[in-house]
Amino acid sequence: MSSPSKRRDMDLMKLMMSDYKVEMINDGMQEFFVEFHGPKDSPYEGGVWKIRVELPDAYPYKSPSIGFVNKIFHPNVDEMSGSVCLDVINQTWSPMFDLVNVFEVFLPQLLLYPNASDPLNGDAAALMIRDHATYEQRVKEYCEKFAKPEDIGAVEEKDSSEDELSEDDYASSDDAIVGQPDP
Repeated sequence: MSSPSKRRDMDLMKLMMSDYKVEMINDGMQEFFVEFHGPKDSPYEGGVWKIRVELPDAYPYKSPSIGFVNKIFHPNVDEMSGSVCLDVINQTWSPMFDLVNVFEVFLPQLLLYPNASDPLNGDAAALMIRDHATYEQRVKEYCEKFAKPEDIGAVEEKDSSEDELSEDDYASSDDAIVGQPDP
């Protein structure tokens, strides 16, 4: 059986090799951010969130701590702290799951199928039950206001040729000094 630290490192590498942008916090491999995109065909489509992940020492035997850094309007996510209420992470976690499962299955399922009967955000849950169309509109407003790439510090990729210096840019005023004799 491999040690928890080897499994943690392997799962993190697997996540980094997938299509997710991972940004480490500090020098260890226990805390990091992951860029997460809202699932297609949902009111969250087009939204981009920075997810903070903390892996306990006992990972994978103990579940990771998952939280949204930028705001999201969802019954099962605390609006202020970003904490996630998701049974599979909080109660039924198994070492058979890995970090890729969290981002490819668990979080998309959470956004696609919110559970208004077990809310962390009572306002979102009440609105979802009372007026689903208005709830979806509020979700889209939050996406527009708080879940754009610039809201998580992502920078659009620039064409690399813009950053390259031409040979003329390398010329310096030192050339004039080099060949002159001392007075």
